Amino acid sequence: MSPEDPQETQPLLRPPEARTPRGRRVFLASFAAALGPLSFGFALGYSSPAIPSLRRTAPPALRLGDNAASWFGAVVTLGAAAGGILGGWLLDRAGRKLSLLLCTVPFVTGFAVITAARDVWMLLGGRLLTGLACGVASLVAPVYISEIAYPAVRGLLGSCVQLMVVTGILLAYVAGWVLEWRWLAVLGCVPPTLMLLLMCYMPETPRFLLTQHQYQEAMAALRFLWGSEEGWEEPPVGAEHQGFQLALLRRPGIYKPLIIGISLMVFQQLSGVNAIMFYANSIFEEAKFKV
Repeated sequence: MSPEDPQETQPLLRPPEARTPRGRRVFLASFAAALGPLSFGFALGYSSPAIPSLRRTAPPALRLGDNAASWFGAVVTLGAAAGGILGGWLLDRAGRKLSLLLCTVPFVTGFAVITAARDVWMLLGGRLLTGLACGVASLVAPVYISEIAYPAVRGLLGSCVQLMVVTGILLAYVAGWVLEWRWLAVLGCVPPTLMLLLMCYMPETPRFLLTQHQYQEAMAALRFLWGSEEGWEEPPVGAEHQGFQLALLRRPGIYKPLIIGISLMVFQQLSGVNAIMFYANSIFEEAKFKV
């Protein structure tokens, strides 16, 4: 038998600490960051109620044909793909907080362009901008929340990211019953604007500050969020400089969860869930289904 890798046999869950941080501001900071995923969900769900309105009641220059309607829903994914790459670049260079602040700009600008649209190209441009913001927010918000949360609530707060995404989709669907496409876009500006205002008063994550050798600022952020420094585990010296090595993929503890995680994401996308979200209203109308 080959000797066991000590990293493979360490328990994933640690025994509870003697004292748990009780800082409540961590919940406010997590809520502020989670407004990004809420805006993400709203942008995903926006096209479903907006497309029927644009096809029936919009001025001739804005009226969507079948091809334009398809692009109006799908173009957000192109922006999100670019936003994911941009978010990864911003994450380590601008920091978690500034990345979240910056992603509010294309969110608000995109919905504002849709609101002021005079032709179909402005509608598509607005959707592309909101997609760019979606890509950044979907990457940065989970990192920010996981790095500011203390262990006792990290799982709870981490699950709020997906909860806020589906809440945003639901909000777009429900609001679409009573608001036409232009006012629905105005409503879409509200969550990112609130996020911008709240995040201005929230700190950068202690972990990122430590990677920038800002020890005092990291401890100040920790006290602001947790109320104390108890329970904090400082990253090992030089941990931020440790690169990825292909040899790590030979470890079952690495490649098994990696394969499972990638497979789950791939099959979720191949299920066509995005098409349902983008065109749910149109699908039910074509099926002659009336609520």
